[in-house]
Amino acid sequence: MGEELERSSFDDDDFREFVARMRSETDLLREWERDGKFSRGPATSGFELEAWLVDKDARPAAQNKAFLDAVDHSMVVPELSSFNVEFNGNPEQLTGHGLSRLQTDLEDLWRHAVGAADSIGLRLAMIGILPTVQDTDLCIENMSDGNRYKALNEQVFRLRKGRPIRLEIEGEDKLDSKHMDVMLEAAATSFQIHLKVSAGRGADYYNASKLASAPLVAASANSPYLFGKNLWAETRIPLFEQAVSVGDWDYAERVTFGVRYIEDFLSEVFVANRQRYPVLLPQVKDTPADKLAHLRLQNGTIWRWNRPLVGWDEDGSPHYRIEQRVVPAGPTVLDSMANAAFFYGLVTYLAEHETPPHERAQFFTTRDNFYDCAKHGLDAKIRWDHIDNRRVDHLILDVFLPMAEEGLKQHAVDPLDVQRYLGVIEQRCKTGQNGASWQRSFVKKHGIGMSEMLEAYMLRQETAIPVHEWPL
Repeated sequence: MGEELERSSFDDDDFREFVARMRSETDLLREWERDGKFSRGPATSGFELEAWLVDKDARPAAQNKAFLDAVDHSMVVPELSSFNVEFNGNPEQLTGHGLSRLQTDLEDLWRHAVGAADSIGLRLAMIGILPTVQDTDLCIENMSDGNRYKALNEQVFRLRKGRPIRLEIEGEDKLDSKHMDVMLEAAATSFQIHLKVSAGRGADYYNASKLASAPLVAASANSPYLFGKNLWAETRIPLFEQAVSVGDWDYAERVTFGVRYIEDFLSEVFVANRQRYPVLLPQVKDTPADKLAHLRLQNGTIWRWNRPLVGWDEDGSPHYRIEQRVVPAGPTVLDSMANAAFFYGLVTYLAEHETPPHERAQFFTTRDNFYDCAKHGLDAKIRWDHIDNRRVDHLILDVFLPMAEEGLKQHAVDPLDVQRYLGVIEQRCKTGQNGASWQRSFVKKHGIGMSEMLEAYMLRQETAIPVHEWPL
């Protein structure tokens, strides 16, 4: 959920000063981009993986402080709730064996964390929504310590004028719930994929990332259940969008697919950040404008499904990263890396092709495709190449996987890695089994509840066998 704050309460002067500094930093960013000052370094891959702490009864365990003490690793950090944690990986160049090195690093870190959890009587689950989480678990008492979380909660409800957040999701079942805090967000855990892009390529890669979101969420869906209700294939999407809703600010919802493609520069997104989005965390910092501290803090409180990030190379050059946020956690590390490879290859093909991404589909079509795929997973039917009602699983096999393969070849990714990771996506489509469909099929076949299904899920997760091979 971002960097920690020095305090959790703010006054009008804080908001005025923060906005002034964010405005000047945004102008500086636009100037850098226009003047070509961004890094021209190689494409670089990275990730963030959110996970659940689970007790012996397969229930969420609000003990991340004890777990973090036990794991004692700088790459494992707290999340909003005290039953969630986040794993980070060192970036790798997107070439050669870079993806398999990312997988090895995450596997090693995961094994270390599983051992640490076991030492204090806990387990780790890698899944988009924990099937056993209950409405009552998502309460302020289970919020992690930290000024950022407290301030975020206060500011969201300031904008909502104290009105409760109403969660309404309709799928196979219907869910209607009300909350007086932002803890609903804690029920959604993701595998966030990062891609550093070269100077001058940001707009095409950002638009391509939006275009790739529909097949990516269809293939990776792993969150069908919330509070025992069978909802969307990827219920994280409507859950997170409503969890931090600011109410009447319809044009400035904090979790969004957006309203258009961008035209020329990624800085257009940061201009929108200052124009459309009320400041939530006005922590004024005594740092030079070229550190972009206020711009980055504001961007960190806007959780676009495709989000641009600003960072710096080792030589001090600024760079852009695309953060693709539509993918859920799990089911395994191999499944996660397959999702990343599919994204990297597809977004590269779409961004580098002679047909610009924004000319392949109108924005509203791209948006509608995304939500249809989030709701129906591999069974979704979308519009592609001006033809309606095309099955997304067939499109992945016949269109998107060949595109992804070509995109990975452009980065000179090792052919065996290409075959291995894209082969996982191919088999999911051929078998029709991703995480969401396995969970639903297992419950239907055995007529069991969420605890029993989660135990079976975690047992299979421990084998590291990809989900398309999981038995029912």
